[in-house]
Amino acid sequence: MFKELAYYDGKTGTPDEVMIPFNDRSHFFGDGVYEATAAGNHVPYLLDDHLDRFYSSANALDINIPMEKAELKKLLCDLVKQVEGNTHFVYWQVTRGVAPRGHVYGEGMMGKIWVYIRPSKIGDPETAVKLKTRPDLRFEYGNIKTLNLLPAVLYSEEASRDGVHETILHRNGIVTECAHSNVSIIKDGVLISHPNDQYILRGIAKTHMIQACYRLGIPVLEREYTVDELMDADEILVTSSSNFILFADTVDGKPAGNKDPKTRNRIKDELVKEYFAYTGRTTIND
Repeated sequence: MFKELAYYDGKTGTPDEVMIPFNDRSHFFGDGVYEATAAGNHVPYLLDDHLDRFYSSANALDINIPMEKAELKKLLCDLVKQVEGNTHFVYWQVTRGVAPRGHVYGEGMMGKIWVYIRPSKIGDPETAVKLKTRPDLRFEYGNIKTLNLLPAVLYSEEASRDGVHETILHRNGIVTECAHSNVSIIKDGVLISHPNDQYILRGIAKTHMIQACYRLGIPVLEREYTVDELMDADEILVTSSSNFILFADTVDGKPAGNKDPKTRNRIKDELVKEYFAYTGRTTIND
């Protein structure tokens, strides 16, 4: 069993053992796309949903994934079983391939698959988090899960230094998403979430939250909403595949959200129940 596992183009080992060719285009251009999810009981959560988005992202950038979807699914399921622990962070990416540095990549280049798996814990949905807002200065490929994450790195580092969990991004006052999560609000019993356009990534966790609301009879509006509406919301919900659903009680140092725990907990309980049914777990973390 590995404490941490790395995989590149057919080779498996520890992160220190697996070597990446110098001319892999990720080194020069961040030329690739990725996915990540949690795993419980060595079962990658919502794996089919993540694989669908992975292949869609690659197709949008003309990247050739060197495996069919079923083969990659089997690989990921096999690899996660080789890592110690009961809950894991499962990450995989495909880069465009290996070639001497040049912006033009030519046709027919075959991509390279990378995988990284480590033990991890899922964020506690019972504990409130603090958030901050910042203008969204990223480029307009937000709907593709690319490796070009420097803006997210800068936003996340700033948040960490300020002692907050995440940064909520906005364009001219319209909330888009967080640096590495989706953000939605509840107002008067209605879930409001930014529509899936070019400014946000179609979050798998966000999608399943919306599906949970439909099952529970909670109304959903997928529309733009403003920073003012965010600050006035009854609840502020942050969703991601590694933390499912978290709620905020502070934004930019001011009290915000945390006014409708009944509706929030109905959604949270439904998502946790789905995770337990999918993975066979009975607790979120050990």
